[in-house]
Amino acid sequence: MTVARQVGRNIAEARRKAGLTQTQLAARMEAAGQEVSRLECGRRSCPQLMTLLRVARALEIPVTDLLRGVE
Repeated sequence: MTVARQVGRNIAEARRKAGLTQTQLAARMEAAGQEVSRLECGRRSCPQLMTLLRVARALEIPVTDLLRGVE
């Protein structure tokens, strides 16, 4: 599995645990609604560090949670 796909799965799992929709997470990140979908599907190359930090802050989790399982 690619890094982008694993990170995407981790984002989706954390979002669901937080009880948020993709639209709600995007609003918390101050991002376009489609950005969360692209991240979760792993359609982009590996997300940039600043993007991961924005996601982690919006979900109120450590950024390391988003990197779980990445080798």
